[in-house]
Amino acid sequence: MAGKESKLGLVVAGLLLGIFIAAIDNTIVATAMGTIVGELGGLEQFVWVTSAYLVAEMAGMPIFGKLSDMYGRKRFFVFGLATFMVGSMLCGTADSIVQLSIYRAIQGIGGGALMPISFAIMFDAIPPEKRGKMGGLFGATFGLSSIFGPLLGAYITDYIGWRWIFYINVPLSVVALALVVFYYHESKRHARQIIDWSGAITLVGAVICLMFGLELAGSEYAWGSPQIISLFAGFAVLFAAFLYVETKALEPIVSFRMFGYRLFAASNLVGLFSGAAFITASIYIPIHIQGVLGGSATNSGLILLPMMLSSVVAATTGGILMNKLSYRRIMLVFTAVFVVGMALLSTITAETSRWLITIYMIITGLGIGASFSVLSNAVIHHFDETQRGSASSTFSFLRSLGMTLGISVFGILQREELTARLAEAFAGQGAAPAGLADPRKLLQPEERLKLPEPVLDLIKDALAGSIAYTFLWATLPAVLSLAFVLLMSKEKLLLPVPKDEDVSGTIRPAKVR
Repeated sequence: MAGKESKLGLVVAGLLLGIFIAAIDNTIVATAMGTIVGELGGLEQFVWVTSAYLVAEMAGMPIFGKLSDMYGRKRFFVFGLATFMVGSMLCGTADSIVQLSIYRAIQGIGGGALMPISFAIMFDAIPPEKRGKMGGLFGATFGLSSIFGPLLGAYITDYIGWRWIFYINVPLSVVALALVVFYYHESKRHARQIIDWSGAITLVGAVICLMFGLELAGSEYAWGSPQIISLFAGFAVLFAAFLYVETKALEPIVSFRMFGYRLFAASNLVGLFSGAAFITASIYIPIHIQGVLGGSATNSGLILLPMMLSSVVAATTGGILMNKLSYRRIMLVFTAVFVVGMALLSTITAETSRWLITIYMIITGLGIGASFSVLSNAVIHHFDETQRGSASSTFSFLRSLGMTLGISVFGILQREELTARLAEAFAGQGAAPAGLADPRKLLQPEERLKLPEPVLDLIKDALAGSIAYTFLWATLPAVLSLAFVLLMSKEKLLLPVPKDEDVSGTIRPAKVR
């Protein structure tokens, strides 16, 4: 028995390590982008370094989730880790931004397999009575990756070299690979199904069009330009085709029948909207503290530390509570706290003190943290080994989509509001100093020193007002996530899995309490 427990612990360690390196990748790379662009050039193309990873990751999530249901989790987890490792090694050898972007796409393919399959393996391998604690541990890993990513990225870039932010993934991947390969023995119960190639192609195409449209609009091209209109039109056509194909496919990549469960449908929508709101706080709190308050921190990891630590506490607490309370009841309390935190952030001004903002961050982190562990378990609750991969990957995909939309939509709102406030502030005094519509100008101490004090005060007021305005709008998806929590059914973690599904994927909606 002790041997079995130790093997399970090693498997969990391997899964956590796999999740950690995939989750940390974007934050660790973002910290080093200035140095990378300085060495490789291609300032106008650096956006592709992030976009390529996100597009490949999001497009791969539902596909690999479905494939793991059909042919087994272990082989696709190993494939994801190996692909991520190869992509990391290639990224470290890149000689141009274009090369780096291509290699990042390879990394993203691996990341798209790692995330959802790890949660599915956790649910398969861990006994019901331990899933709550393990869910909390898995959720906490996301919070820790947000903390250590920028810190580790800054340290490696400054003292070792930016290429090692990619090379460091190799030994970590090897350790995770060994732990899972040697100690995880999965069930042989899989559903041999027909691969939905039409669904895969239309989904990947739709994601590519949407991601590039959102990334390039307003920066590389105007919103009304033929290029952007074509990308969004391509997304609309391909997504409509994907929805149609999925209704006709014998074994769809995203089974709409899964949404017949209230718990699954509502949990996915909670993840979509809460992700959009939370990513906004993660982006604009550092900009406010550094740009308005003149914070000395050079990376978002230090600034966001209170919020991320509180989210880790909440993720762990939520996982423990799953053994006692329904998913709905847990999420109701924590999501209400999240709404309060976002509403408080919308009240900040240039005069708001750092310690008060820290309290708001802690409240926001406590509110969002439980969703990392609770929702990941809730979406898998009704499904057996033949469908958990698909259920988990659908949730991961929608949460990532929510974050992507949040970055784009609220980024547009903040830029427009800042431009308007700057124009109003400098009305009658001539034009605002060139380039200050980009708030990152104020993050650099040397830029701040160039500005006269009265001008700096006007700009700080405008920046603070635009960020508060953005948080006010971001409160809307937070409220919507709370509304969808109310629609969740009342299952608990330890309730028996319904025996109303077969290996063909046919699902009959379960009765809910």
